[in-house]
Amino acid sequence: MKITGVKIKTMEIPLLERFRISSGASSVSLTSIIELETDEGLTGYGEGVASRYVTGENLEGMVNAINILVRSIIGLNPLDLEQIYWTMEGLMVRNSGAKAAVDIAIHDLVGKILQQPIYKLLGGYQDYFLTDLSLGISDPETMAQKSKKAVEQGFDTIKIKVGTTFKEDISRVKTIREAVGPDIVLRVDANQAWSPKEAVKIIDKIAEFDLEFVEQPVPAWDIDGLAYVTEHSPVPIMADEAVLNARDAFKVIKEHGSDLINIKLMKCGGIREAIKINTIAEASGVKCMLGCMISETNVSVTAAASLGAALKNIMTGDLDSIFALKELPVKGGVSAQGKKLMLPQAPGLGLKTDLLHF
Repeated sequence: MKITGVKIKTMEIPLLERFRISSGASSVSLTSIIELETDEGLTGYGEGVASRYVTGENLEGMVNAINILVRSIIGLNPLDLEQIYWTMEGLMVRNSGAKAAVDIAIHDLVGKILQQPIYKLLGGYQDYFLTDLSLGISDPETMAQKSKKAVEQGFDTIKIKVGTTFKEDISRVKTIREAVGPDIVLRVDANQAWSPKEAVKIIDKIAEFDLEFVEQPVPAWDIDGLAYVTEHSPVPIMADEAVLNARDAFKVIKEHGSDLINIKLMKCGGIREAIKINTIAEASGVKCMLGCMISETNVSVTAAASLGAALKNIMTGDLDSIFALKELPVKGGVSAQGKKLMLPQAPGLGLKTDLLHF
């Protein structure tokens, strides 16, 4: 079997409501769904999400990059994962969303060729994956009401976006803890909003509200600052934007920059690079989370949840974007039961793509 070409469909899917983090806000998902074609008629589906803030990509550039990447692997067998990986890596730097789209489609094809769901091919640790629900920045009372609603819907872990003022952020965490009670797990994500000393100061204040971890408190480039916060924080620290790929993971871990790592397929370029990040982390005694961009649909979320379910060291998920979209582009893939994302038993990603017209 050989790869012969690709079809790309760009989509703008409205979010149910505007989602705000410390660096900006979004009201729409900008995504590219791809269909990777082979000479035997079998096709694989993938997704790339444009994120100027994290990966530096826009939708038009992503489409161009996907076309260039696919041209470089035409004629290769989808099962030749290592050759495909290094061909794409040698062709261009960055463009991780475009690479993720192709990588996910390749893995969908491999699953279909071997007649197995992806989570079994990647490790098969379990057939489900647990996710939290993230709350975008708003006033404390509104966020508290949303947290109570999330608990009613079956979520037992809430991620709180912060990064405005100290007073407002402390109030958000306090009000949400009071609203949901002591048994719900709370996480905080600053999205690079603080300096190292600011981070230590505010974490000392909010630690009393029993937090699981604080995510990316300082700018992504400041590994020394991240290590400073990790050393002085009473709460575990998770690296997100600071770890785009396996080399970043090695550097952060070597510098004792964080206690935990958030892996995202759109940051690192797909499943194969994500596995490398997790392997480095696991060998170093560092647990991982699998996260997503707010714009991701059930195509890439199914891929991410499959990896999370497959590997034991990936302890938890932040794969809640499918709950934020007004519609999903395809049927199938993961099915959500509150916090529990059940993986499809059909081959590959288990997507029903007959309604997706390219």
